[in-house]
Amino acid sequence: MPLLATKWSLNRKTNTFRVYLRKGVKWQDGKTFTAKDVVTTFYLGYLYNWAIWRYIDKVTAVDDYTVDFHMAVVCAPMVLERYVLRTQIRSDAVYGKYASQVIALLAQGKKSDSEEMKKLRAEFDQFRPEKMIGTGPFILDPKNITESEITLTRFDGYWDAEKIQFDKIKLYNGETPVVTPLVMAKEVDYATHGFPPATERQFIQMGIRIIRPPLYSGPAIRFNHNIYPFNLKEVRQAIAYAIKKEENAFVSLGDSAKRQIYMTGLSDNLVPQWLSEAVIKRLNKYDYNPDLAAKILTGLGFKKGADGIWVTDKGTKMEYELLVPAEFADWAAAAENAAEQLTKFGIKTTVRGITYAQHPTELNAGRFQMAIAGWGAAHPHAHFSYYTNLITYNYPSGLGPGMNFPLVQTTKSVGKVDLDKLITQSAEGYDLLQQKKVVEKLALAFNELLPIVPLWERYGNNPALDGVRVTNWPKDGDPIYRNSAYADSFVVIMILNGTLKPVTK
Repeated sequence: MPLLATKWSLNRKTNTFRVYLRKGVKWQDGKTFTAKDVVTTFYLGYLYNWAIWRYIDKVTAVDDYTVDFHMAVVCAPMVLERYVLRTQIRSDAVYGKYASQVIALLAQGKKSDSEEMKKLRAEFDQFRPEKMIGTGPFILDPKNITESEITLTRFDGYWDAEKIQFDKIKLYNGETPVVTPLVMAKEVDYATHGFPPATERQFIQMGIRIIRPPLYSGPAIRFNHNIYPFNLKEVRQAIAYAIKKEENAFVSLGDSAKRQIYMTGLSDNLVPQWLSEAVIKRLNKYDYNPDLAAKILTGLGFKKGADGIWVTDKGTKMEYELLVPAEFADWAAAAENAAEQLTKFGIKTTVRGITYAQHPTELNAGRFQMAIAGWGAAHPHAHFSYYTNLITYNYPSGLGPGMNFPLVQTTKSVGKVDLDKLITQSAEGYDLLQQKKVVEKLALAFNELLPIVPLWERYGNNPALDGVRVTNWPKDGDPIYRNSAYADSFVVIMILNGTLKPVTK
């Protein structure tokens, strides 16, 4: 669906990805959209260690409407396209002075980990633009923002305005507890929250349709690997065996949660596309087996105390806190159930809920013992899932120590591996078969090491109200619903292409 880019091409001789930009596009402050905005955006991304900079070394404005991305390391076309074409472009008029400083520092040989670049990033973190401007069909005006909602108003200068059927869109702030009564009052036309099974049944009884798109991801238990014994793979394996993941999935999200079968860090939907039958047969599914979990811990020299709580070989009780964003009803339910199962097994686990806005900050800072956080990614290329699993909330992100899982590991399945390099190599070059070999190595290593323990894969249980304010929702089975509810929202697509329409009064 071409938006700001009208076409693009890859020159394999020069390893250059060229993007041709749409002419006649205006920013909401009246300025013209040009290649400068694209260049600014990606150099700002360098400041924040965007993954695309593992492959490219230069972004150049060829002219006002043509941009070249030069690859120092050849990147798989479908990965490169995703990184380039799905990036939201920022205004050069607003952010250009910071991007110019990044370019100047790079010209001096300063890299992302240099003190100068860190200082610039700290300065940019404090920058607050006077206005939020975009090139899209709706304007975000601060005067239309309250603590509970935002009203987006139509931008008549939008380049494809004739397709847009709505004059305004209201977005409600809040997680599941806040949004549920709004859905039941039919004040909301569409929501993507994780609604508990009982709530979903109420929606259906009210005649509200439920759409179940795949997300290709879900919640996992993440560990602080600085804390003994979470740095032992055997302990993480024992935890995986001690949790009945089918139960955890069902109590959390009913029909919209499916336990992870292959435990590779990839969506089970993607496993057959990336792994050979021979590799799949080697995978440990970590089916519920508390006896085996106990045997593993005993083999480490751990013992169960008289109170039923496991004690490590160093004499410390296995008593931990499990951090979770309190407002995420499905993740909160998963945390409570996992804690209950682990406590029953003898790993005493207490759930601590914090606000979802603070949760990423705590994880990046490493201020947790165990935490519920996401695994996987809504893209068919495996590279994105392993980047999420192993880089996000880990020290290579540049945002803090995170879970501090070392990415150089020695395994029984594939020998010594540098997982960071493998993630880059998984999207390297033009040979898909070679990429699959790298992904197979990542999958086997992940399956053995379990740096995080995926609990289940989430599907949407998204209420879609038809006939009150919005209509023309496609029927179930329409290919558009194969898009992830978040990463490639089909609702956004259907607003932009004019599929969804207002109810005629």
